[in-house]
Amino acid sequence: MNLESTTEKNTEEIANSGLVPQLGMMARALWAAPVRSTLFWLSGALFLVIAVTAFGQIRLNNWNQPFYDALSRRDLAQFLVQLGVFGLIAGALLILNVAQRWLGETLKLRLRQGLVRDLIQNWMQPGRAFRLSLAGPMGVNPDQRMHEDARHLTELSADLGIGLLQSSILLVTFVKVLWSLSNNFIFHVGDRHFAIPGYMVWAAIVYSGSASLLSYWVGRGLIDRNAQRYAREADLRFSLVRVNEHIDAIALSAGEADEERRIEIDLAAVLAATGRLVTGLTNLTWITGGYGWFTLVAPILAAAPLYFAGNISFGGLMMASGAFIQVQSSLRWFVDNFSTIADWRATLLRVASFRRAVIDSDVLHDVESRIAIVTGDPGKITIDDLEIASPSGATMLEEKQVQINAGERVLIVGETGTGKTLLFRALAGLWPWGAGRVTHPKGEEILYMPRTPYLPPGTLREVLAYPSATAAFEAAAYANALVRLELQRLVPLLDVSRRWDHELSEDEQQTLAFARVVLHAPPWVLIDEVLDPLDEDARRCILDLFAKDLQRTGVIHIGRADAHDHLFSRVLHLVKDPTLRRLAKVADSSTAKASVSPA
Repeated sequence: MNLESTTEKNTEEIANSGLVPQLGMMARALWAAPVRSTLFWLSGALFLVIAVTAFGQIRLNNWNQPFYDALSRRDLAQFLVQLGVFGLIAGALLILNVAQRWLGETLKLRLRQGLVRDLIQNWMQPGRAFRLSLAGPMGVNPDQRMHEDARHLTELSADLGIGLLQSSILLVTFVKVLWSLSNNFIFHVGDRHFAIPGYMVWAAIVYSGSASLLSYWVGRGLIDRNAQRYAREADLRFSLVRVNEHIDAIALSAGEADEERRIEIDLAAVLAATGRLVTGLTNLTWITGGYGWFTLVAPILAAAPLYFAGNISFGGLMMASGAFIQVQSSLRWFVDNFSTIADWRATLLRVASFRRAVIDSDVLHDVESRIAIVTGDPGKITIDDLEIASPSGATMLEEKQVQINAGERVLIVGETGTGKTLLFRALAGLWPWGAGRVTHPKGEEILYMPRTPYLPPGTLREVLAYPSATAAFEAAAYANALVRLELQRLVPLLDVSRRWDHELSEDEQQTLAFARVVLHAPPWVLIDEVLDPLDEDARRCILDLFAKDLQRTGVIHIGRADAHDHLFSRVLHLVKDPTLRRLAKVADSSTAKASVSPA
């Protein structure tokens, strides 16, 4: 079983594990977050504000009786008094509403802070993001999971949680009011008399319960439809980003029409998924809208028997109607929010699946053995019986026992297709699948140089110091590193912040990466085919750099034999394993294959 199939299996397990395990996973993430105490305080304050608001709404509901009775008696003085009472109650409720809004929005902010930081911290564990990138669809667009999905999940969670809490408190408080109003009423049907204690409470339960059941029956497919829409939206976004990143190559190849076709395929999938969601929401609206309109008269119809029997006045009728509305609206919370709950459930599934995939990306392919990365004596790197397994077959070093001493320069060569980049990743500890052992020198830094240099956003000084802080090096050392690599034109721009991966040519970017080596002066450098594509002048400058400035730096360069020159004292050979041992593959693993194909 390979990493991709393992991740897909775990995603399926998440989907089938139910709501409670997924909520448990999110709760554990927030429990470990630094904002845990803030979340407790905000939740407690919200509970208090909502409880006081419920008390105010009871007072407002009780105000209905004297106000409407004053209207029915045409009592102007009492009418004006009750208007004043309304102003006091409404003013207090307004303050509470503003406080609840601020607390709710702040809760969303802190929930997002806790969840996104947890996802980022797990994602940025050494090697995890790389392994996740090989895990098929789950690793294609982690940015959307951590940005858009996490934001949407925290906002929906806060809104739904606050709404559920508010409905629960209002239900408890207004059930008492409604029960007391209809507790002693007796129905007369012919010569028979029926006493139904608190019949208006039961009427509200039956009314709201029927709406909830119908809503669930009609809208139960919305969770899957929302999940499908988010997945297709992510695919479309990834396609647009991919085209933008490679727009120069596309334009040079006149490939706009082909890329347009690919994007339109993804757009069609988005529209189809959204269309299915629109159909589901439309069907659900027949239920929610129908019950919504009937709610205008349902409270009056429920309270009418009390009024016509003379048990309550007109003001009492309005008070009973208001209490019925509060009870049935609290019971209808599920109906009114069903589409939002479906959206929340789908988003929770995406975030929980991503978090599980991030953590489980440490699970390795199921092969006979793994490459052991260990630490040993300072001053030497050893490679013993190294074999590297991949979906296209295994590669190996022809030399079974290799020891590279401090300051030694070694070239590793191999034919095209032997997996030179896989070897680079294996020696660095990023690719653990295979056999053998690599021993790194204890306490000695190894600087890794991939074929494509990474220039982080920021000032040129920050690019050179990466990943260290700029204060770790003397100010003059930055200029010296640039001048030594014949990049003196960049010295005045050391403190200018730009997208240097766009500003500089490919050769300049590679040369800047060697300027970083000069600045850090590491005891070891592992290079993946960086010298091969450089022009003669740039290569000559770099070879001179290692010969004079970095005499004590051990160099392992993986590349072509014609890059030998006089820098390297020894040549090792990368060859295909004749047994062609492969990693297990599953269907639809094209993403993983593309990501790990040998150089």
